[in-house]
Amino acid sequence: MVPVIFIAVFGVIVVASLLVAPRRVSIEGFFGGVTSAGHAPGLWTLVLSQVTTWIFARSLMNAAILGYYYGIAGTLAYAAYYGSFLTGGFIVGRLRENGSMSVQDWLGARFGAAGNGCYNLVIALRLLSEVFANLLVVGLIFNAVLAGSGTTAILIVALMGLVYSAWGGLSAALRTDVLQMLVFLVVFGVAFVFLVASPGFDLGAVVTAPGTAGSYNGWVLLAVALLQVFSYPAHDPVMMDRGFIADRDTTRRSFLHAFWISTLCIIGFGFFGIQASLVGVEYEGELIGTWGKMFPAWVFGALMISLLVSALSTLDSALASAARLVVEELKLVPRSLNGGRMVMVVFMIAGAALTLWGNATLFDAVAVSGTASMFLTPVLIVGLVMGRQIAGWSYFGAFGAAMLGAFAYFGRGWTLFAAILPEGHKYEQLLAICVVVLVAGFAAVLAGARRG
Repeated sequence: MVPVIFIAVFGVIVVASLLVAPRRVSIEGFFGGVTSAGHAPGLWTLVLSQVTTWIFARSLMNAAILGYYYGIAGTLAYAAYYGSFLTGGFIVGRLRENGSMSVQDWLGARFGAAGNGCYNLVIALRLLSEVFANLLVVGLIFNAVLAGSGTTAILIVALMGLVYSAWGGLSAALRTDVLQMLVFLVVFGVAFVFLVASPGFDLGAVVTAPGTAGSYNGWVLLAVALLQVFSYPAHDPVMMDRGFIADRDTTRRSFLHAFWISTLCIIGFGFFGIQASLVGVEYEGELIGTWGKMFPAWVFGALMISLLVSALSTLDSALASAARLVVEELKLVPRSLNGGRMVMVVFMIAGAALTLWGNATLFDAVAVSGTASMFLTPVLIVGLVMGRQIAGWSYFGAFGAAMLGAFAYFGRGWTLFAAILPEGHKYEQLLAICVVVLVAGFAAVLAGARRG
């Protein structure tokens, strides 16, 4: 009975999302998010859309898993990535002051098509990883609720998400994000109240918890997050796309509100992982099996629904950004509704196919893409903030260092990289890689910088 109710509730949410999506859409609405009346989205539409696309299913699971292993340090480390709303808002503001309407505008004016190509490669990989990771969480959830249903659920959710995303593009993503975020807040809020009101919950124990593996590597990961938090939002097309569709004051306020709301949600979800470590429940199936033993069926169901809603909301936004990237930036297909829809189909098929790959380590995608994005830190600080002209070779040198660092972390178990990387936990190795990438990037950029 529980699986039937669970599937029925999620089905209602999917149908509601389809109904909320606009019936008719223009090309400007599809790619630029304007309403049917030609207006830019309002403040709280932007806020709720920013939040729901950033506290996506993978992030919620990461926060909980890191809390389980490393206690409050792990959860704070992941929450630190949400400082990206502050740094991202700052970057958007400076870009718009310079008259740029996207990161590609600014990079292209300075480094040409090749410079834009480096950036577009990184964000294309990120968008693909977003589709893959959120579909993967869908499969994990359905397998936990109804054994053997994961693959079928992935295909159904992929198809449903694709239908309304391809119908309305960014305008559909914005409208459905509002509905989905409100559902998420209610469902997650009910589960969180149950958690903190339960007899076994002790706030003091939670905020000082070391986790099952000790807090040290959680603090190491916090250092990594702080090193990546400036460049991280700049390589996230979902966030950047929403930075240029409303007036500057509305955009600035939307980033600030999105920061505190999303940070609280991530920390709150991390509490579920920390509590699991405190009560001594064995880790099972990306924490999903653990929660199934910890909580009553209705609380467990509420957690799973909140994860599924966040997955659905991220899928449509990732597809909308993929369409804009390929159509408006890369210009690989015509700027038409059918052109954008074709791109969405390709990205969804590729993301669904990757779920068959077998890698369920959700944080690895964050670590790899976050490291790859770090070439933007010296470029943006020296070029955008300090106003210096940067030589092309400097830009490509910083890019090469970041990509090599990302590749080294991805292949840290290979003989070549194992011989170079310091011995220790993978997060210690990641921290060392990030420091080297930043030092090499700044060295290259500063060596080729001159006053404008």
